Amino acid sequence: MRILVAMSGGVDSSVAAALLHRDGFAVEGAYMKNWINEENVAGDCPWQQDIVDARAAAAHIGIPFRVVNLMAEYRDRVVRYLLDGYQAGITPNPDVMCNREIKFGVFVEWARANGFDAVATGHYARRVARADGACDLLEGADKGKDQSYFLALLRQDQIAAARFPVGHLLKAGVRRLAGEFGLPNAGKRDSQGICFIGNVKMQDFLRAHVPDQPGEAVDPDGRVVGRHRGLHLYTIGQKRGVGLACPVRDHAYVVVGKDAVRNRLLVAVETPDTPGLYTFCWRVGSISHSREPLVEARELLARPRYRAPAVPARFEPAGDAGAVVTFASPQRAIAPGQICGLYEGEILLGGGVFIRPVKHE
Repeated sequence: MRILVAMSGGVDSSVAAALLHRDGFAVEGAYMKNWINEENVAGDCPWQQDIVDARAAAAHIGIPFRVVNLMAEYRDRVVRYLLDGYQAGITPNPDVMCNREIKFGVFVEWARANGFDAVATGHYARRVARADGACDLLEGADKGKDQSYFLALLRQDQIAAARFPVGHLLKAGVRRLAGEFGLPNAGKRDSQGICFIGNVKMQDFLRAHVPDQPGEAVDPDGRVVGRHRGLHLYTIGQKRGVGLACPVRDHAYVVVGKDAVRNRLLVAVETPDTPGLYTFCWRVGSISHSREPLVEARELLARPRYRAPAVPARFEPAGDAGAVVTFASPQRAIAPGQICGLYEGEILLGGGVFIRPVKHE
Protein backbone atom coordinates (compact mmCIF):
# COMPACT_ATOMS: atom_id res chain seq x y z
CA MET A 1 0.00 0.00 0.00
CA ARG A 2 1.28 3.46 -0.95
CA ILE A 3 0.41 6.15 1.59
CA LEU A 4 0.88 9.90 1.18
CA VAL A 5 1.35 11.68 4.50
CA ALA A 6 0.20 15.29 4.85
CA MET A 7 3.25 16.70 6.65
CA SER A 8 2.74 20.14 8.17
CA GLY A 9 6.24 20.42 9.63
CA GLY A 10 4.91 19.59 13.09
CA VAL A 11 5.65 16.67 15.37
CA ASP A 12 2.36 14.78 15.00
CA SER A 13 2.43 14.37 11.22
CA SER A 14 6.17 13.64 11.27
CA VAL A 15 5.68 10.82 13.78
CA ALA A 16 2.76 9.56 11.69
CA ALA A 17 5.07 9.29 8.69
CA ALA A 18 7.80 7.61 10.73
CA LEU A 19 5.39 5.02 12.16
CA LEU A 20 4.02 4.09 8.74
CA HIS A 21 7.54 3.81 7.32
CA ARG A 22 8.62 1.65 10.25
CA ASP A 23 5.64 -0.63 9.66
CA GLY A 24 6.69 -1.31 6.08
CA PHE A 25 4.33 0.84 4.04
CA ALA A 26 5.49 2.67 0.92
CA VAL A 27 5.36 6.18 2.35
CA GLU A 28 5.91 9.62 0.91
CA GLY A 29 5.45 13.01 2.52
CA ALA A 30 3.78 16.11 1.13
CA TYR A 31 3.27 19.64 2.37
CA MET A 32 -0.02 21.18 1.25
CA LYS A 33 0.77 24.68 0.06
CA ASN A 34 -2.32 26.83 0.49
CA TRP A 35 -3.17 30.15 -1.09
CA ILE A 36 -2.96 32.10 2.14
CA ASN A 37 0.69 31.06 2.51
CA GLU A 38 1.50 33.73 -0.06
CA GLU A 39 -0.29 36.50 1.81
CA ASN A 40 1.37 39.06 4.06
CA VAL A 41 -1.01 38.59 6.97
CA ALA A 42 -0.27 40.13 10.36
CA GLY A 43 0.95 37.62 12.90
CA ASP A 44 3.37 34.73 13.03
CA CYS A 45 2.89 32.69 9.86
CA PRO A 46 6.11 30.68 9.34
CA TRP A 47 4.98 28.58 6.38
CA GLN A 48 8.42 28.60 4.78
CA GLN A 49 9.96 27.22 7.97
CA ASP A 50 7.19 24.60 8.12
CA ILE A 51 8.22 23.35 4.68
CA VAL A 52 11.86 23.25 5.77
CA ASP A 53 10.91 21.28 8.89
CA ALA A 54 8.66 18.87 6.99
CA ARG A 55 11.35 18.26 4.35
CA ALA A 56 14.00 17.69 7.02
CA ALA A 57 11.77 15.20 8.86
CA ALA A 58 11.06 13.31 5.64
CA ALA A 59 14.76 13.20 4.78
CA HIS A 60 15.58 11.86 8.25
CA ILE A 61 12.92 9.15 7.95
CA GLY A 62 14.19 8.33 4.47
CA ILE A 63 11.06 8.99 2.43
CA PRO A 64 10.46 11.16 -0.64
CA PHE A 65 8.96 14.60 -0.05
CA ARG A 66 7.15 17.09 -2.23
CA VAL A 67 5.11 20.29 -2.00
CA VAL A 68 1.58 20.02 -3.39
CA ASN A 69 0.12 23.33 -4.55
CA LEU A 70 -3.55 23.56 -3.54
CA MET A 71 -3.71 27.35 -3.33
CA ALA A 72 -6.57 27.81 -5.80
CA GLU A 73 -8.71 25.09 -4.23
CA TYR A 74 -8.06 26.39 -0.73
CA ARG A 75 -9.05 29.90 -1.75
CA ASP A 76 -12.26 28.73 -3.40
CA ARG A 77 -13.37 26.14 -0.84
CA VAL A 78 -12.09 27.35 2.52
CA VAL A 79 -11.06 31.02 2.49
CA ARG A 80 -14.17 32.12 0.60
CA TYR A 81 -16.38 30.07 2.94
CA LEU A 82 -14.64 31.67 5.92
CA LEU A 83 -14.89 35.26 4.72
CA ASP A 84 -18.46 34.92 3.42
CA GLY A 85 -19.52 33.41 6.72
CA TYR A 86 -18.10 36.15 8.89
CA GLN A 87 -19.46 38.84 6.59
CA ALA A 88 -22.90 37.23 6.90
CA GLY A 89 -22.69 37.36 10.69
CA ILE A 90 -22.20 33.64 11.34
CA THR A 91 -19.26 31.77 12.88
CA PRO A 92 -17.72 29.38 10.32
CA ASN A 93 -15.17 26.68 11.17
CA PRO A 94 -12.32 26.68 8.62
CA ASP A 95 -10.61 23.64 10.18
CA VAL A 96 -13.65 21.42 9.65
CA MET A 97 -14.09 22.69 6.11
CA CYS A 98 -10.38 22.28 5.34
CA ASN A 99 -10.55 18.63 6.38
CA ARG A 100 -13.61 17.90 4.26
CA GLU A 101 -12.73 19.91 1.17
CA ILE A 102 -8.92 19.95 1.13
CA LYS A 103 -7.11 17.29 3.19
CA PHE A 104 -9.63 14.53 2.55
CA GLY A 105 -11.05 16.12 -0.59
CA VAL A 106 -8.78 17.48 -3.32
CA PHE A 107 -5.62 16.20 -1.57
CA VAL A 108 -6.98 12.63 -1.59
CA GLU A 109 -7.98 13.07 -5.25
CA TRP A 110 -4.46 14.28 -6.04
CA ALA A 111 -2.97 11.35 -4.13
CA ARG A 112 -5.06 8.78 -5.98
CA ALA A 113 -4.26 10.38 -9.34
CA ASN A 114 -0.59 9.95 -8.47
CA GLY A 115 -0.80 6.30 -7.51
CA PHE A 116 -1.40 6.46 -3.75
CA ASP A 117 -3.93 4.27 -1.97
CA ALA A 118 -4.51 6.36 1.15
CA VAL A 119 -3.70 9.66 2.85
CA ALA A 120 -2.40 9.90 6.42
CA THR A 121 -2.42 12.84 8.81
CA GLY A 122 -1.36 13.54 12.39
CA HIS A 123 -4.92 13.85 13.68
CA TYR A 124 -5.72 12.48 17.12
CA ALA A 125 -8.55 10.25 15.92
CA ARG A 126 -8.92 6.52 15.28
CA ARG A 127 -10.17 4.72 12.19
CA VAL A 128 -11.49 1.19 12.73
CA ALA A 129 -12.47 -1.12 9.86
CA ARG A 130 -15.71 -3.04 10.39
CA ALA A 131 -16.51 -6.57 9.33
CA ASP A 132 -18.88 -5.28 6.64
CA GLY A 133 -16.09 -3.31 4.99
CA ALA A 134 -17.15 0.11 6.27
CA CYS A 135 -15.02 2.17 8.65
CA ASP A 136 -15.83 3.78 11.96
CA LEU A 137 -14.15 6.97 13.07
CA LEU A 138 -13.53 7.17 16.82
CA GLU A 139 -12.26 9.79 19.22
CA GLY A 140 -8.51 9.85 19.76
CA ALA A 141 -7.15 7.89 22.72
CA ASP A 142 -5.82 11.14 24.21
CA LYS A 143 -9.08 12.85 25.22
CA GLY A 144 -7.26 16.13 25.84
CA LYS A 145 -6.05 16.14 22.22
CA ASP A 146 -8.98 14.39 20.49
CA GLN A 147 -9.60 15.96 17.07
CA SER A 148 -12.50 13.85 15.86
CA TYR A 149 -14.75 16.93 16.07
CA PHE A 150 -12.80 18.50 13.20
CA LEU A 151 -13.63 15.42 11.09
CA ALA A 152 -17.38 15.60 11.73
CA LEU A 153 -18.30 16.40 8.11
CA LEU A 154 -16.28 13.60 6.48
CA ARG A 155 -18.14 11.06 4.37
CA GLN A 156 -17.61 7.31 4.58
CA ASP A 157 -15.52 7.25 1.38
CA GLN A 158 -13.23 9.91 2.84
CA ILE A 159 -12.83 8.02 6.11
CA ALA A 160 -12.02 4.84 4.16
CA ALA A 161 -9.16 6.67 2.41
CA ALA A 162 -7.78 8.15 5.65
CA ARG A 163 -5.15 6.87 8.07
CA PHE A 164 -4.47 8.28 11.54
CA PRO A 165 -1.26 6.65 12.79
CA VAL A 166 -1.01 8.60 16.08
CA GLY A 167 -4.69 8.41 17.03
CA HIS A 168 -4.15 5.55 19.47
CA LEU A 169 -1.35 7.40 21.29
CA LEU A 170 -1.18 10.02 24.02
CA LYS A 171 0.56 13.26 23.13
CA ALA A 172 3.37 12.45 25.55
CA GLY A 173 3.88 9.18 23.71
CA VAL A 174 4.08 10.98 20.37
CA ARG A 175 6.72 13.33 21.77
CA ARG A 176 8.66 10.35 23.12
CA LEU A 177 8.53 8.58 19.77
CA ALA A 178 9.72 11.73 18.01
CA GLY A 179 12.79 11.64 20.22
CA GLU A 180 13.33 7.92 19.71
CA PHE A 181 13.09 8.33 15.93
CA GLY A 182 15.55 11.24 16.20
CA LEU A 183 13.28 13.55 14.26
CA PRO A 184 14.85 17.00 13.77
CA ASN A 185 11.57 18.72 14.76
CA ALA A 186 11.00 16.60 17.89
CA GLY A 187 11.01 19.67 20.13
CA LYS A 188 8.90 21.91 17.89
CA ARG A 189 5.92 23.54 19.59
CA ASP A 190 2.41 22.77 18.35
CA SER A 191 0.77 25.23 16.00
CA GLN A 192 -2.42 26.95 17.19
CA GLY A 193 -3.31 28.70 13.96
CA ILE A 194 -5.87 28.22 11.21
CA CYS A 195 -5.78 24.90 9.35
CA PHE A 196 -2.50 24.58 7.44
CA ILE A 197 -1.94 28.35 7.46
CA GLY A 198 0.15 28.83 10.57
CA ASN A 199 0.05 30.71 13.84
CA VAL A 200 -2.22 33.47 12.62
CA LYS A 201 -4.81 34.90 14.98
CA MET A 202 -8.28 34.86 13.49
CA GLN A 203 -8.84 38.56 14.20
CA ASP A 204 -5.60 39.46 12.38
CA PHE A 205 -6.63 37.32 9.43
CA LEU A 206 -10.10 38.89 9.29
CA ARG A 207 -8.74 42.42 9.60
CA ALA A 208 -6.56 41.76 6.56
CA HIS A 209 -9.48 40.61 4.41
CA VAL A 210 -12.76 41.99 5.77
CA PRO A 211 -13.23 45.77 6.04
CA ASP A 212 -14.27 46.95 9.49
CA GLN A 213 -17.87 48.16 9.64
CA PRO A 214 -18.39 49.84 13.03
CA GLY A 215 -21.89 50.02 14.41
CA GLU A 216 -24.01 50.20 17.52
CA ALA A 217 -23.87 47.81 20.46
CA VAL A 218 -27.24 47.39 22.16
CA ASP A 219 -28.50 45.67 25.31
CA PRO A 220 -31.55 43.34 25.53
CA ASP A 221 -33.85 46.38 25.92
CA GLY A 222 -32.57 47.89 22.68
CA ARG A 223 -30.61 50.65 24.40
CA VAL A 224 -27.40 51.71 22.70
CA VAL A 225 -24.54 51.05 25.13
CA GLY A 226 -21.60 51.75 22.86
CA ARG A 227 -20.00 51.00 19.51
CA HIS A 228 -18.49 47.87 18.01
CA ARG A 229 -15.60 47.67 15.52
CA GLY A 230 -17.22 45.21 13.12
CA LEU A 231 -19.47 42.21 13.72
CA HIS A 232 -16.95 39.78 12.24
CA LEU A 233 -14.54 40.54 15.09
CA TYR A 234 -16.85 39.17 17.81
CA THR A 235 -18.16 35.75 18.74
CA ILE A 236 -21.20 34.67 20.74
CA GLY A 237 -20.24 34.28 24.40
CA GLN A 238 -17.26 36.61 24.14
CA LYS A 239 -16.45 38.73 27.19
CA ARG A 240 -12.83 39.76 26.81
CA GLY A 241 -12.08 42.47 24.31
CA VAL A 242 -15.68 43.62 23.86
CA GLY A 243 -14.60 47.09 24.93
CA LEU A 244 -17.86 48.26 26.49
CA ALA A 245 -18.25 49.67 29.99
CA CYS A 246 -20.77 47.60 31.96
CA PRO A 247 -23.04 49.43 34.43
CA VAL A 248 -23.12 46.44 36.79
CA ARG A 249 -20.17 46.47 39.16
CA ASP A 250 -17.65 43.63 38.75
CA HIS A 251 -19.40 42.44 35.60
CA ALA A 252 -18.65 42.70 31.90
CA TYR A 253 -20.91 42.66 28.88
CA VAL A 254 -21.07 39.38 27.01
CA VAL A 255 -21.92 39.05 23.31
CA VAL A 256 -25.28 37.29 22.91
CA GLY A 257 -26.06 37.90 19.24
CA LYS A 258 -25.50 39.77 16.01
CA ASP A 259 -28.03 41.74 13.97
CA ALA A 260 -26.38 41.68 10.55
CA VAL A 261 -29.25 43.56 8.90
CA ARG A 262 -28.87 46.60 11.15
CA ASN A 263 -25.16 45.99 11.85
CA ARG A 264 -25.78 45.80 15.59
CA LEU A 265 -23.89 43.85 18.22
CA LEU A 266 -26.18 42.42 20.90
CA VAL A 267 -24.73 42.36 24.40
CA ALA A 268 -26.02 41.63 27.89
CA VAL A 269 -24.93 41.10 31.47
CA GLU A 270 -24.46 37.36 31.90
CA THR A 271 -26.86 35.50 34.18
CA PRO A 272 -28.05 31.85 34.16
CA ASP A 273 -31.01 32.92 32.00
CA THR A 274 -29.45 35.59 29.79
CA PRO A 275 -31.57 35.67 26.61
CA GLY A 276 -29.74 34.20 23.64
CA LEU A 277 -26.72 32.97 25.59
CA TYR A 278 -28.01 29.65 26.90
CA THR A 279 -29.97 27.49 24.44
CA PHE A 280 -30.71 23.80 24.13
CA CYS A 281 -32.77 23.26 20.96
CA TRP A 282 -31.30 24.01 17.51
CA ARG A 283 -32.07 23.51 13.85
CA VAL A 284 -28.99 21.86 12.33
CA GLY A 285 -28.44 21.72 8.58
CA SER A 286 -26.05 20.20 6.02
CA ILE A 287 -25.99 16.93 7.97
CA SER A 288 -23.09 14.68 6.99
CA HIS A 289 -23.05 11.02 8.01
CA SER A 290 -19.83 9.24 8.92
CA ARG A 291 -21.63 5.90 9.01
CA GLU A 292 -25.20 4.95 8.07
CA PRO A 293 -27.59 7.88 7.56
CA LEU A 294 -29.46 8.98 10.67
CA VAL A 295 -33.01 8.65 9.37
CA GLU A 296 -34.95 8.16 12.61
CA ALA A 297 -35.25 10.11 15.86
CA ARG A 298 -32.83 8.82 18.46
CA GLU A 299 -30.81 9.65 21.54
CA LEU A 300 -27.10 10.30 21.02
CA LEU A 301 -24.28 12.57 22.16
CA ALA A 302 -23.71 15.99 20.61
CA ARG A 303 -20.61 18.19 20.84
CA PRO A 304 -21.38 21.89 20.21
CA ARG A 305 -17.75 22.98 19.80
CA TYR A 306 -14.17 21.75 19.97
CA ARG A 307 -13.08 20.86 23.53
CA ALA A 308 -16.67 21.01 24.74
CA PRO A 309 -17.88 17.69 26.18
CA ALA A 310 -20.20 15.54 24.09
CA VAL A 311 -23.48 15.68 26.01
CA PRO A 312 -26.74 13.73 25.77
CA ALA A 313 -29.12 15.06 23.11
CA ARG A 314 -32.09 14.00 21.02
CA PHE A 315 -31.68 13.95 17.25
CA GLU A 316 -34.81 14.32 15.12
CA PRO A 317 -34.52 14.35 11.31
CA ALA A 318 -36.30 17.35 9.81
CA GLY A 319 -35.92 16.99 6.05
CA ASP A 320 -33.61 18.66 3.53
CA ALA A 321 -30.50 17.13 5.14
CA GLY A 322 -31.48 18.84 8.38
CA ALA A 323 -32.45 17.92 11.90
CA VAL A 324 -33.48 19.35 15.24
CA VAL A 325 -30.96 18.66 17.99
CA THR A 326 -32.22 19.08 21.54
CA PHE A 327 -29.58 19.03 24.26
CA ALA A 328 -30.48 17.52 27.63
CA SER A 329 -29.24 20.72 29.30
CA PRO A 330 -28.81 24.30 28.04
CA GLN A 331 -25.54 24.95 26.22
CA ARG A 332 -23.65 28.23 26.44
CA ALA A 333 -22.79 30.37 23.44
CA ILE A 334 -23.80 28.25 20.47
CA ALA A 335 -23.60 30.38 17.33
CA PRO A 336 -25.03 29.92 13.82
CA GLY A 337 -22.37 28.50 11.53
CA GLN A 338 -20.65 26.43 14.18
CA ILE A 339 -20.37 22.67 13.79
CA CYS A 340 -22.40 20.16 15.79
CA GLY A 341 -20.55 16.85 16.16
CA LEU A 342 -22.75 13.77 16.63
CA TYR A 343 -21.52 10.73 18.56
CA GLU A 344 -22.48 7.33 19.90
CA GLY A 345 -20.04 6.84 22.75
CA GLU A 346 -16.61 7.32 21.20
CA ILE A 347 -17.87 6.71 17.65
CA LEU A 348 -18.38 9.74 15.42
CA LEU A 349 -21.73 9.46 13.65
CA GLY A 350 -21.36 12.67 11.65
CA GLY A 351 -22.12 16.32 12.07
CA GLY A 352 -23.95 19.37 10.80
CA VAL A 353 -24.06 23.14 10.93
CA PHE A 354 -26.01 25.06 13.57
CA ILE A 355 -28.54 27.24 11.74
CA ARG A 356 -30.80 28.81 14.37
CA PRO A 357 -32.28 28.09 17.80
CA VAL A 358 -35.83 26.81 17.75
CA LYS A 359 -38.60 26.91 20.31
CA HIS A 360 -38.91 23.55 22.00
CA GLU A 361 -42.44 22.38 22.60
